[in-house]
Amino acid sequence: MSLGADGLSAFPGPAVVLDAHGSVIASNGRGEGLAAAVTQGRIACLSDLLSMPGTTSLECLPLAGGGALVFDLVALPAQSGLSILLGRDVTLERNLRAALVESRQRYKDLVEISSDFAWEIGADGRFVFVSPKGALGHAADELIGRRPAEFVVQDNSPAAANPFEANGPIEDVEVWMRQSDGAQVCVLISAMPLHGDTGEWRGTRGVCRDVTQERLRDAALSRANARERLLSYIVRTIRDEVEPAGMLQAAAEATARALGASGCQIFRLRPEDGGFSLAAAFGEAGPEQIVLESLADSDHFDNDHESWRVLATVCRYRHSVNGAVLLWRTAERAAWGDDDRLLIDDVANQVGLAAEQIANHERVLKLSRTDGLTGLFNRRAFFEEIARRFQRLLREGRPAALIYVDLDNFKAVNDVHGHQTGDRALLAVRDLMVQHTRPTDLIARLGGDEFAIWLEAAEEKIAVRRCEELLTAGAQLACYSGSPDKPLLFSLGVAVHSGGEAETIEALIARADKAMYEVKRGGKGAWRLAPPSPATVRIGE
Repeated sequence: MSLGADGLSAFPGPAVVLDAHGSVIASNGRGEGLAAAVTQGRIACLSDLLSMPGTTSLECLPLAGGGALVFDLVALPAQSGLSILLGRDVTLERNLRAALVESRQRYKDLVEISSDFAWEIGADGRFVFVSPKGALGHAADELIGRRPAEFVVQDNSPAAANPFEANGPIEDVEVWMRQSDGAQVCVLISAMPLHGDTGEWRGTRGVCRDVTQERLRDAALSRANARERLLSYIVRTIRDEVEPAGMLQAAAEATARALGASGCQIFRLRPEDGGFSLAAAFGEAGPEQIVLESLADSDHFDNDHESWRVLATVCRYRHSVNGAVLLWRTAERAAWGDDDRLLIDDVANQVGLAAEQIANHERVLKLSRTDGLTGLFNRRAFFEEIARRFQRLLREGRPAALIYVDLDNFKAVNDVHGHQTGDRALLAVRDLMVQHTRPTDLIARLGGDEFAIWLEAAEEKIAVRRCEELLTAGAQLACYSGSPDKPLLFSLGVAVHSGGEAETIEALIARADKAMYEVKRGGKGAWRLAPPSPATVRIGE
């Protein structure tokens, strides 16, 4: 190789002439930097290049201002034992290659981060590429050669609408697909079509992102919102009911409508024996006894019973059971779902609250209408009730009798034996009256030692017999008497309304009261029948 100045200058890259010891003899203008690196001993591969002429090696030379130059170096033998070191600047090429590799890796990383798998469809509509990690529970090689339609759930769309064979760019098209284990997943597909030189469709390339959990969360949230709306409707219906007695009926109707039930029953727990009593019902229902018995051991019942689908749960107030809600569907209808089960629990909580409010109302009402000691009607409640019944009797023309009862010598009981014995005596009187009346009759303690009995639909002979029975039974009160000369006895005044006269309730009360006081004045311990109402006499005349 010619080592003349013209030859060195003609070489387009750096050229440096070296002697047998590797020292610099000459260089061209473009090789001054390389010559300086050789002189400074910064060419690590120099000895290898000189010992193996014709081999190449890359060398990176840092620049003083930062950065570096990359040379592809080769040593060639020359005359007189000299060597020429030639270099080719490959800095730009290496930088471009590194940038391309980095760019491809960046794109690959972003694709993997932003999607669950990438894919490509060939002209035959089959997978020709799937991300190495695979998809849908399949390895990548298991999907190659198969059609996407094999994995799409209910894909009834025409080929033109198939996102895997899109003719134009698509973004976030939702498709449900089936995994290898049969489970369904929801994916969003973004894709670009591939076209040949003449514009013909050659396939599609795209990515899929699994959004199943998002869709399930959205669906769960939507169902929760729907349940909240239905529960709000039920609660509003209950609260809009003014009468406490109508609250559970409103709840039964609203619950049946909200849950699409054929019928709804609401039961209240009886405190005295722990059994259930029907409090409200709407629509159709089957035999409930088996269902109610099962609720003694479990808070829920969800099963088919005879020809019904039954969903039931107990109601609670402060952790104590106070009722039950039963929902009924005919067997041909759909089974109860998870949303139904969640909603009936929410409804049961509200019904439990409503049942407790009704119980409180009933307790308050009972306290306001009953005597605290005996549990009988008090004066106000008794006269309100007999006034209501009396109006019905007038319309129907039926008879009734009113007995006024006064205890003789009751003060002596308290004076001699004390008020506790007096209270026991009053309870004994109550028991005697209950024993000698019917469930349809009314008994009241008007105050102190005064009582009253309403004999529903009783004619005169029945009223007289009741008075005689009470006087006979009154002998049992002797043990409470204050002294032998002041025995505890009954004084009874009875007035009979025959049903045919235009008597008022006030007149009937006055007749019974007058008859009772006539007994008191006549010696006590007896009964007296009040004369007929003047209205009756006039009608008879």
